[in-house]
Amino acid sequence: MNRRGTPEVDLGIYLRGLGLLLRHPAIIVVPLLAALASVLLAQIGQLFTDPFGSAGGGIISFVQQLAFGFAFGVATLYANDLQRGYRTNFDSVWSEAVGKAGAILMATIGFVFVISVAATVGSLFGPLGVYGLQLVAAFFLIYAIPAGAISGLSGPSAISASIRAVREHPARAIVLAIVFVLLWGVVPQLVIYRMLTITANPLLYQIIPAVVQAIVFAYLAFPFAKNYDDVAPRGFR
Repeated sequence: MNRRGTPEVDLGIYLRGLGLLLRHPAIIVVPLLAALASVLLAQIGQLFTDPFGSAGGGIISFVQQLAFGFAFGVATLYANDLQRGYRTNFDSVWSEAVGKAGAILMATIGFVFVISVAATVGSLFGPLGVYGLQLVAAFFLIYAIPAGAISGLSGPSAISASIRAVREHPARAIVLAIVFVLLWGVVPQLVIYRMLTITANPLLYQIIPAVVQAIVFAYLAFPFAKNYDDVAPRGFR
């Protein structure tokens, strides 16, 4: 049990999250907009050619990451309110998210920056070093965006809160990370593979996996929000 009297690893939150998602589908709205915007940006990115292609592609990738980070922050806020039993709706959550937009975006930027540094350092040790250090960094920053959204922490504070929460409750973070990798990394790839067998339409090939990503993102907001709410370190709430 943790200090709030809840189990160290509460697997029930993953099932309850599915039920809440089905009862409150509005939580999908912002992740869906971010996913569709990402598809549009990818199409725009194809217009860039050398010598500006590489730089343009990097900028577009960064904007996509910011969009997903903000969308996840909004979904996490929504999920947190629902799991606390608050009477909430999309409008009230959106208003709160706009007020915390700076914190959410700075937490996202901090996350992206640390992952990039990990990749750069890891490159000194070859491909395994790149992926290994990125995974370690992502694991310890798993609560960075929820910290920005729920606690209003930005940048270094959100990163510090995440690292402390993971160090104090590693089992929760490990389970959450596994679920994230399976749903965010594996499920969309399976959908893409299936799309290759049923359509040659390039637009559908991108839009349908994007919709799946949005649904997965919205669902993941529930276990992320609940886990962070349970383990957020004192002084960071």
